[in-house]
This record gives sequence, structure tokens and C-alpha cells, in this order.
Amino acid sequence: MADRYVNALILLSALGSGLVAGVFFAFSSFVMKALGRLPAYEGIAAMQSINVVVINPAFLGVMLGTAALCAVLVLVSLLNWGDQRSASLLIAGLIYLLGTVLVTMAFNVPWNNALAAVDPASAEGARLWAQYLDRWTLWNHVRGAAALVTAAMLTIAL
Repeated sequence: MADRYVNALILLSALGSGLVAGVFFAFSSFVMKALGRLPAYEGIAAMQSINVVVINPAFLGVMLGTAALCAVLVLVSLLNWGDQRSASLLIAGLIYLLGTVLVTMAFNVPWNNALAAVDPASAEGARLWAQYLDRWTLWNHVRGAAALVTAAMLTIAL
């Protein structure tokens, strides 16, 4: 019975990680490139709007809910260390927590906050936008890859 619960936890974590990876993949592969083709003030205004709208129950529920599930998987792996999947579950959970959530909080959110504080039509905004496009996207690649690796590892663990 307990194994069914662990399998369900792994499956939900893998699905959540995959969804998050997909969102970040979309931003890395075409959204940021499209915004970068706009005049700076339009790109800034669009991204400022995206950064407000993304704070919603659906996205945060999946991203942070998956973080909570991964934290539980880390605990499960430590409590059942003799199980053949323990190391995979520990590593996958930590990759999501560190590579997706921590990277988001340490890098992407501060860039979003800096962008929120500028006037899209200002010279300061244009300077920040040029840096934002490169650096925010770089860290988005990292967090997307971490979520994808987590999804793959958890799928294999099933």
C-alpha cells in the first residue's frame, strides 16, 4: 500500500516537473526571442504584464506544489534509503528544489523585480532590457533544464 502512495507521489512530481519544464522551454525557445524583436519599451511592457499575470493559482500551484512534492520525495528517499530508487528520488528532488525553485528565487525573480521598477519608455529601461533578455533567459534555461531532468529521473524511477 505504501508503495502505491510513493508511486503516486513520484508520478505527480514527474508530471508537475514536466509541466514546469514546458513553460520554461516555451519562454527560452520563442517567447523571449519574440519579445526581444520588439522595440524595448514594448518588450518591457509585455514582460511586465507577463510577470504580473504569472502570479496565479494555476502556475504557482503547479510550480510550488511540485516543489512540495519533491521535498516529500527527498524525505521519503532518506527514510527508505535501502530502497533501490532512493538515490534517484533524492537527486531528482534536490535538482528540482535547487535548480528550479532556488534558481527562480535567486536569479529570475530579482530580474523581474528590477524590470517592474523601470519605466518602459526610459533609457534606463532600455539598458536593463538588453541585460534582462540575456541574463534572465540564461537562468530560465537552467531552471527549465533542471525541471526536465527531474521529470526524466522520476519517470525512470517509476
